[in-house]
Amino acid sequence: MPDLPEGDALSLPEGWVETSLREVGKAVTGKTPSKNNIEHWGNTLDFITPTDFKSDGKFLSQVDRRLSDEGRSAFKRLVVPSESVIVTCIGSDMGKVAINKNDCVTNQQINSIIVNQDKYDTDFIHYLLRAAYKVLRLYADGGSTMPIINKSTFESLTFEVPPLPEQKAIADMLSSFDEKIELLREQNKTLETLAQTIFKEWFVNFNYPDLSACGHAQADATGEMVDSELGEIPKGWRVGKLGEEFDITIGRTPPRKEQHWFSKTPTGKKWSSIKDIVNSGMYLFETSEYITDEAISKFNIPIIPEDTVILSFKMTVGKLAITTEDMLSNEAIAHMKIKSDSYLVSEYIYLFLHGLDFNSLGSTSSIVTAINSTMIKQIQLLIPDEVATKSFQCLIKPIFEKIRNNTSQIQNLSKTRDILLPKLMSGQVRVYG
Repeated sequence: MPDLPEGDALSLPEGWVETSLREVGKAVTGKTPSKNNIEHWGNTLDFITPTDFKSDGKFLSQVDRRLSDEGRSAFKRLVVPSESVIVTCIGSDMGKVAINKNDCVTNQQINSIIVNQDKYDTDFIHYLLRAAYKVLRLYADGGSTMPIINKSTFESLTFEVPPLPEQKAIADMLSSFDEKIELLREQNKTLETLAQTIFKEWFVNFNYPDLSACGHAQADATGEMVDSELGEIPKGWRVGKLGEEFDITIGRTPPRKEQHWFSKTPTGKKWSSIKDIVNSGMYLFETSEYITDEAISKFNIPIIPEDTVILSFKMTVGKLAITTEDMLSNEAIAHMKIKSDSYLVSEYIYLFLHGLDFNSLGSTSSIVTAINSTMIKQIQLLIPDEVATKSFQCLIKPIFEKIRNNTSQIQNLSKTRDILLPKLMSGQVRVYG
């Protein structure tokens, strides 16, 4: 059960009652249709797995796979209506919580609650379970190797809940944070798409506007074109290699058995993993671990300067981010450090790498997809002349700065929400409807 306020551990907050998820609504455990039944797969009904929980947002609306009308009919008893609460209940993915916007079927790793809305608020139940990660782990079977919560255990979980008006008031407060976060994320998606479109227009289609207002000579695409390894390019431009144009370093990990080199709290410098990059968006502000200054020195761990593009090249290949301070990374991440005598900019290399087909570079097996550091250094890229690069930077930098500022706001809003969440769910902080 969620923690009660200090000094009141034996009593419920005024007006609150203890209830089980069985009383909250109908529980449904999903199932995966067989791949052999091709007719069950189509484009009608969302099929949700833990991998579809791509952020900590409240709603889950985009999924990778769907069932057909035949699949919906075959699994009609497992269909979860929209506006239900779905929870991942197995392994390392345990504890992800979302509300489905559309009717769906989930796989067997997910338990869902079809909330009785006469007595309980769906948004509140979503936040209640979001705050209950430790509760889920406590009741999971299987130990640390593969913890799992089956349907009967899931239904029997008990929580303390306030009256419906207070549930709604709590959910409204927390939802206000999530709505602002989602708005900023959507704005960032739009801005990044705009940046990619501008990059393509400039450096694929070679079509430039007049940017003399930026203080640079106009970049003119009407001039002579010449042949290159990448096809025809404007005269005066050239083709280079990443390893020649950037100082490329690879991250490093201290011995994991020596846990004193690692910290979850601010000590030394932030140390990035691929998971951190995947969760970050364009700009990397937060990492799940830190490395001590002593470890940095002892193991000669390369420091990544602020405003450096970093690239994952093992396991999950091609994920990108830009650092927001001096950072570190593990050995699956390469750092594109700009040389002191270069006029190239991080925005340019980020957009170039974003459009690169890394699948054509890597080797694939059933275990891993990877490219090595030598292959990264041999990647060819277009090097515009200095006038075009500076003109492009003049146009693109405000877009990137807006994305960075939005991401910073998202981080701050998320932290505030996460601080409030357990306090609201325990009654330590009261909000009345």
